[in-house]
Amino acid sequence: MTPAAIVSRNRAHVITAFAAVYLAWGSTYLFIKFAVEAIPPFFLGATRFLVAGLVLYLAARLRGAPAPSRAESRAAATSGLLMLGIGNGSVLWAAQVVPSGLLALIIAGVPLWMVLADWIGRGTPPRPPVLFGVAMGLIGIAILLGPRIFVGRGNVDPVGALVLLLGSVSWAVGSIWTRHQERPRSALISVALQITAAGVAFAVATVVSGELPRFSVDDITPRAAFAWVYLVLCGSLIGHTAYIYLLGAVSPA
Repeated sequence: MTPAAIVSRNRAHVITAFAAVYLAWGSTYLFIKFAVEAIPPFFLGATRFLVAGLVLYLAARLRGAPAPSRAESRAAATSGLLMLGIGNGSVLWAAQVVPSGLLALIIAGVPLWMVLADWIGRGTPPRPPVLFGVAMGLIGIAILLGPRIFVGRGNVDPVGALVLLLGSVSWAVGSIWTRHQERPRSALISVALQITAAGVAFAVATVVSGELPRFSVDDITPRAAFAWVYLVLCGSLIGHTAYIYLLGAVSPA
C-alpha cells in the first residue's frame, strides 16, 4: 500500500470514528433517560458495562488478540474507572438533582479539562487557536441551550453540580492517562478491560446504594429494554471503542 493510500485510509478511519462518537455517543443521553425510567442508574451501568466488556473481551481473544499483562490490565482498569466509573457515574447520579441544561454545559467543559490535563502532563501550553476553539465550543453550547434551560423548579443542587464537575475532570484525566500509559497490544482488549472495570465499579455502587431491593424485572418497559440494548451496542461497544481509537490517532484538542 502506498503512503498516500495509507494516509487516506487513516483519514477515513478518523472520520468514521468521529461520526461514531458524535452520533452513537451523542444519542446515549437520550437512551439513558429512557432506560432509567425503569432501571436504577447504577444497576443500569453495571449490567450495561459488564455485558459489553465481557462480550468484547471474548470476541477479541477469539480473533487471536494476546492476553494483556498485569501492568497493561492495571493501566486499562485505572483509565476505565476514571472515565466510565467516576465520569459516567457522576452523570447518572447528578442527573437526578441537576437541571439537564446545566448538566450538558458542565459535560461540555470536558474538552477544556483535557487540554489542561495534557498541558500539565506534557508541560507544553496549548496553542491559542486550541484555547479559542474550546472557548467557542462552550459558548456555542450555552447559546444552543438558552438561558431558561439552566434553571429548574428550584435552586441548583451545589453537591450535584460539584459531583458532575469532578466527574468531568476525572474523565479528562482518564483520557490523558490512556494516551500515556502502557496499553494492551490489542485496542479491543484495552477497551474491554476499561468497560469491565467500570462495570465492576457500578456493581459495587449498586450494592452500596441499595438499588437492588427497589428494582423488579417486571417494571422494565419495552422502551427501557430497547434503550439498554442500544446503550450496550452503540454506547459501549461502538462509541467507546471509537473514542479510544481517537485518543491514539489524534491529539486531545
